[in-house]
Amino acid sequence: MREEVCTPDVFAYTAILKVLANAGNFEGCLRVWEEMRRDKVDPDAMAYATIVSGLCKNGNVDKGVELFREMKKKGLLIDRAVYGAIVDGFVRIGSVEDGFGVFKEMVDDGYRPDLGIYDSLIWGLCEDGRIDKARRLFQVAISEGLTLDFGTVTPLMIYYADSGEMDRFFRLIDQIEELGLPVMDHLADFFTVFLRKGERELNAVEVFEALKGKGYCSVAIYNILIKALYKSKEGKRAVSLFEEIKSSQDLEPDTCTYSLVIPCYVDVEDVREACSCYNKMRELSWIPSVEAYCSLVKGLCKIGEINPAITLVKDCLGNVTDGPMEFKYTLTILNACRLGKPEKVIEVLNEMMEEGYPFEDIIYCAVIHGFCKHASSEEARKVFAVLKNRNILSESSYIGYEDMLNEHLKKVTAGLVISTLKFYGLESKLKLSSSMD
Repeated sequence: MREEVCTPDVFAYTAILKVLANAGNFEGCLRVWEEMRRDKVDPDAMAYATIVSGLCKNGNVDKGVELFREMKKKGLLIDRAVYGAIVDGFVRIGSVEDGFGVFKEMVDDGYRPDLGIYDSLIWGLCEDGRIDKARRLFQVAISEGLTLDFGTVTPLMIYYADSGEMDRFFRLIDQIEELGLPVMDHLADFFTVFLRKGERELNAVEVFEALKGKGYCSVAIYNILIKALYKSKEGKRAVSLFEEIKSSQDLEPDTCTYSLVIPCYVDVEDVREACSCYNKMRELSWIPSVEAYCSLVKGLCKIGEINPAITLVKDCLGNVTDGPMEFKYTLTILNACRLGKPEKVIEVLNEMMEEGYPFEDIIYCAVIHGFCKHASSEEARKVFAVLKNRNILSESSYIGYEDMLNEHLKKVTAGLVISTLKFYGLESKLKLSSSMD
């Protein structure tokens, strides 16, 4: 437009501001704003609303408020969302009182605050430990006839759980029920948000125990806790919760539960039970998560059960739309082993290094499995020797994979592969995959 000696009008500038704000480019927004001033284009209410809301969401609340004051001075119509963005911006930077100031100003200007504004202030007050004021504001929101959501209730629940005020916690739950809101959905949301902050896992379990005592429990909450406990290296506690669901007369583990608990069993070195969970999923025609597949494959490799691990790799790639690259390279290595030439496998490994993919245990197991099946163990040893000479394999790892190779040879020679698969419940799948080789 400038090349055509044409100055953009307010509508063009507003459109540019919207595009930049949606892209998160707020420095660009301010530059465009200054260009508007230089071009003597008077911003309209939409332009002000766009930049004020964007700046506040990005943490530049002071500049946003400056433009907000300018907007009011010009007598422009201010949308309620602009007030909400400023209140939320103040809360996010820890200035709850300033947020309250804007809240009161909004009411004085004749606006009725929406639920999002109440949610922001209640959250900020709870974060500051000002629970009495948060509770009063919560009651005001109810008296205003607003339909409360997770964002309104969860901050209060988190505060009570953190401070051990379970009586108030349960009184709040009673109030949620009286309002006709879905209690179990609110509790699931509470645990999700509560566990985002680390080192709350055991506290969450204690809260859940108290809830179960009053009949509040669901598979969704179990799943949230199992996932959090696994991430915090509390695999045994996670497994304990899973066993609890299985023994329940009212609840049944779902596909998410099984996918979450498989890595937990691997973590506590109970690979056989992890395989049992996998088999149960397949019986029910459920597809495990990619994380569950990866964990179980890793667990099988760690204990030297190469054939079941290879079977699971094939099963994963046959069932998920975008399997892990290490699984795809596993099949590539197996195909290279058919040629009986170590250098072909080295070429695949070189490609992996160039692409930045690490050598997981399954990669080494694929070398062992492929050459033992299609050539001889000596070819596998040659590959390991090359990796050792390149310092990719340490001395201890080299010895470990040599031992794994020898053990695999013993199993193959003694005809124990099928019996191993029977033990892990994977025999039928190996037969299927073997017939396809």
